[in-house]
Amino acid sequence: MTALSSQETEAVERCAASPMLERTRQWVAVNSGTRNLAGVGRMADLLADAFSSLPGEIALEAPEPVESVNSDGTVESLDHGRHFHLTVRSDAPVQILLTGHMDTVFPADHPFQEERWLDNGHLNAPGAADMKGGLALMLAALEAVEQSPVASRLGYEVVINSDEEVGSFSSASLLARAAKGKVAALTYEPALPDGTLAGARGGTGNFSLIVHGRSAHAGRNPDDGRNAIVAAGALAVRLFAIRGEGLSVNPARIEGGGPNNVVPELAVLRINFRPKDEGAIARAQAALDTAVAEVATEYDVKIELHGGFNRPPKPIDPGAEKLFGLVKRVGADLGLDIAWKATGGVCDGNNIAACGVPVVDTMGARGGAIHSSDEFLIPESLSERAALSAITMLRIAEQGHP
Repeated sequence: MTALSSQETEAVERCAASPMLERTRQWVAVNSGTRNLAGVGRMADLLADAFSSLPGEIALEAPEPVESVNSDGTVESLDHGRHFHLTVRSDAPVQILLTGHMDTVFPADHPFQEERWLDNGHLNAPGAADMKGGLALMLAALEAVEQSPVASRLGYEVVINSDEEVGSFSSASLLARAAKGKVAALTYEPALPDGTLAGARGGTGNFSLIVHGRSAHAGRNPDDGRNAIVAAGALAVRLFAIRGEGLSVNPARIEGGGPNNVVPELAVLRINFRPKDEGAIARAQAALDTAVAEVATEYDVKIELHGGFNRPPKPIDPGAEKLFGLVKRVGADLGLDIAWKATGGVCDGNNIAACGVPVVDTMGARGGAIHSSDEFLIPESLSERAALSAITMLRIAEQGHP
């Protein structure tokens, strides 16, 4: 280590002494797949207990209403778990935001439920890297910061949502409220195994298009019918054709239809867009509106459009450059070579950046193979990355900005 003050050295030592691995192992033992509301609720309670070591007020926030389109074209409300929200020193002169998620992609009936130690010393467990290890090191960093003399200058909010893995629809408004007035944000998605961070991110939009046609006998009077499957296919082809530089388009599924002798009266097209910038979003939205109008007219069907661009693109703007630069300098003082690169993935960092707050969204543990049964956490990265966070926060508190 070089260029660390005595206070920063003490914070690093506190991070190293934190029971991060024990907390991670306790938390990965709880299945918290997004739709497992009992498991997510258990995780929320465990987080509330663990984070009670910090000052401030803890609330378990009710999720916002979310609608979902079923395969039969009906729309229903989806239940989600509560979101963890901690507020500390809201009157301090420097305010930051820290975020993470308690949910995983592994449902209660998934075969991947238990931890396993690999021969190389890595921990293979559901959510170990994404992101229960990240939550443990976030807490360790905050506990270390609270022991510093500059802690009184720093206020922060912590939001740990229960629905990040499915788009954060029920927590987006909470994230936006918590981002207000913050000079910087840190999000605890995992870094790559070599420590590389995610830099710029594209955005994402998910849509369900419900096509209502008219049924008829496929042999006796087919022309009296209006084939919803054909219309949905035409929508998919037209929208796929707009893909190009800065915009990928993935028609993912068409649901509907029935017996071979019946003209199908209903179809649901699921489609995903990945725009790299705001211009690509505008282009995709215009294409959606045009395709819906033209296909409805040409095929004499009714089309309902549900969904939206829930994760705006996250560019590296001047504010983000400053924050990344600070993290890189802190890393250098800790003997770490911090680098970052653009990625096609999305996360809550997209939402935070859209609020005008600089964010580094891969401050979590080093690990890999996330969203698979091979997911692994590199245990020694817990203290390493907790120290990176703690010193970054201390320097923001001292400087008043990244």
